[in-house]
Amino acid sequence: MRWALVRVAVAVTTMVALAFLVPLGLMVGETAHDRAFTGAERQAAELGPALAITTDHTALQRALASTKAGADGLVAVHVPDTGDALATLGTPRADAAQLAGVIAEGTSATVTVSGGYALLQPVAVDNARIAVVEVFVPESELSAGVMTAWLVLTGVAAALVLISVLVADRLGTRIVGAARRLATAARELGSGDLDARAPDTDTDAPPELREAAAAFNAMAERVRQLVAGERELAADLSHRLRTPLTVLKLNTAALGESESAEATRHAVSQLEREVDQIIRAARGRGADETVVLGCDAAEVVRDRTDFWSALAEDQGRRWRADGTHRSAPVPVSRADLAAALDAVLGNVFRHTDEGVSFGVDVRTTDYAVTIRVYDAGPGIPDPAAALRRGEGAGGTGSTGLGLDIARRVAESTGGELTIRRPARGGADIRLRLRTVPAALSAS
Repeated sequence: MRWALVRVAVAVTTMVALAFLVPLGLMVGETAHDRAFTGAERQAAELGPALAITTDHTALQRALASTKAGADGLVAVHVPDTGDALATLGTPRADAAQLAGVIAEGTSATVTVSGGYALLQPVAVDNARIAVVEVFVPESELSAGVMTAWLVLTGVAAALVLISVLVADRLGTRIVGAARRLATAARELGSGDLDARAPDTDTDAPPELREAAAAFNAMAERVRQLVAGERELAADLSHRLRTPLTVLKLNTAALGESESAEATRHAVSQLEREVDQIIRAARGRGADETVVLGCDAAEVVRDRTDFWSALAEDQGRRWRADGTHRSAPVPVSRADLAAALDAVLGNVFRHTDEGVSFGVDVRTTDYAVTIRVYDAGPGIPDPAAALRRGEGAGGTGSTGLGLDIARRVAESTGGELTIRRPARGGADIRLRLRTVPAALSAS
């Protein structure tokens, strides 16, 4: 915007300067032309009284010498001599035909001669005879001072353009500075800083940008209030689960010591931890305990497949996990990745018949880690609809949130969640987690 204003100022000022300065320059040229011929007429008039008194050559020669133009050889006098002949005093430049034409018409004329122009002024002398005063106007005299005037006018135009550029740059700096501060506040709010605000009392900013900043601050405050309300609502809802969860935990204690009872108690304990974590995260407490910069995807896959293996054995499902023998670091927290895997694996048990096999495969590249969960069930009829929040992959009994949880975990790294339909049937869900930003991997 700053440079756009400068360019507009340069264009407008240049047009205005040309509109005024070009006519002024032409007027200066015409003025110099008129000044030269006006001076020639004055010099010719200075010799008129002498010719009216006498035609004596000696007296006229003294009169010529007394003038500056005559002394410089710019003036000549043609006086009548015997017959129709003319005697010439000074330095003549006009030819006989030009002189005869002026004498015949009896009016002054300007004729072209070598090196410039000659003003021929007829003067009546004794016995109605005509003498001619010739004043030479050099070509250089017609443009005397014109070049200097053009240079001065060009300097004035350049100064006007420079001043307009400085004013536009100053104005652009104010506008751009205020816009940048507003953009910075918007980026901070977008990155999660709910306390980010734009300066709406900046006196350097135009009124429109101050109004935009005030509107942005009102929006940011409203967003902060909505987020705070959502957090409290999530915490309250999660807290309401504590009562039935406590009852469930007490009931599991009476199941005895069987393997399935132990698995149930383990699941209830994990559910209790997840509820506690949701409450802390929603109310902004315990952040140091729950926020982890990254985890080992292979380790998380091993842990979650071990957890689901007990239920798989009860239902007679064959399963396998590949690619978990080596480390696969990813930039998501262990809890988030575990929740995403539980959502995908839970769909396998929820939407396929008992005995349907499944598998998990971890593949690592230089830029990403892909976790593939596949099964031999009926597959997902509409993969695109399954990825839309609230639609779900399995119809009745599905909340439509499981795959959305996994998708959001993948997209938080710049990756994606894809659903494929293999030719042999079943479902093929791939969770791609980027380990290197897309810009760096593209370079």
